[in-house]
Amino acid sequence: MYYHPYGYSYQNPSYMNDSMYNYGQTTDYWMNPDGAIQANQPNPNNTPTAQRTTGRIRDFGPNPVVVNISEATKRNNTFRTALWTGTHLQTTLMSLGPGEDIGLEIHPDVDQFIRIEQGQGLVQMGKSKNTLSFERTVYDDFAIIIPAGTWHNITNTGDIPLKLYSIYAPPNHPFGTIHRTKADAEAAERGRGYNNRNTGYDSRNYW
Repeated sequence: MYYHPYGYSYQNPSYMNDSMYNYGQTTDYWMNPDGAIQANQPNPNNTPTAQRTTGRIRDFGPNPVVVNISEATKRNNTFRTALWTGTHLQTTLMSLGPGEDIGLEIHPDVDQFIRIEQGQGLVQMGKSKNTLSFERTVYDDFAIIIPAGTWHNITNTGDIPLKLYSIYAPPNHPFGTIHRTKADAEAAERGRGYNNRNTGYDSRNYW
């Protein structure tokens, strides 16, 4: 049974659409080291920017949201943070250090879209975890599409953090997921009683 993050009443949409060129003038825009975002509430009365709300990157699903995804991705410093989780898809932000990889994994019932916003990496895919015959080098602005049932891994082959965002359909992680490090992500997976990097799992039983 899929996770439905509707345990609270529906809220007004949150907007994060300030110009990407205003960061130097908005001192509280990216204060948190993990990548804070300015979540602007609807502004029918033209409330000054300084009076709008600011906060950490968090899971805004299932409410409507507008975000500068490139800037949010580049500002994220966690291994994985869920930005939006709905019923049918999920968006997460990821940051991999030089030489770090996501880890060989497979999603039997989940299609995945990944876009690189910063850095350089190696993508490997295959029908078997021992036969990753598909390999491509990726850079800024490259998109990666991973069909369900495909073993895959991404490794940072550059000397700066590899920043990317991932879209899962349907969602692949619990609402509000934050994994500050890869070790945290692996511990969370073990805590839920499966290891999708080695054995695979049925996403319908994930929650």
